[in-house]
Amino acid sequence: MKYQTELKDNILYIRLEGDLIAGADTQQMMESVDGLQEGSMQLCAVDLSNVRFMDSSGMGVLVSLLTKFRNRGGELVLIKPSDHIRKLLIVTKLNAIFTIAENDNFAAQFLKESTY
Repeated sequence: MKYQTELKDNILYIRLEGDLIAGADTQQMMESVDGLQEGSMQLCAVDLSNVRFMDSSGMGVLVSLLTKFRNRGGELVLIKPSDHIRKLLIVTKLNAIFTIAENDNFAAQFLKESTY
């Protein structure tokens, strides 16, 4: 899995590509987010549009990220998961705890509204 992080308008965007499974890349991403979060980072958008496959450990990563931001009084939103990832979220009922946005603009709007 590859990832990129970008800070824009007080929102951390995490762009994932490939397979979201347990591994060194996933661990490195979590450590990177932990380092960025030491400040006042409260809002996060995870772009899943280029994720081909996700297993249970990948779902655990998403839940861990959501928990980290909510514990700080913040929020996390998923951007444009593929049909396969959407089905996994529905089957596992994780769609009930994650907000899904179709693009960066909708994600930013939701996150900014969630802080009021």
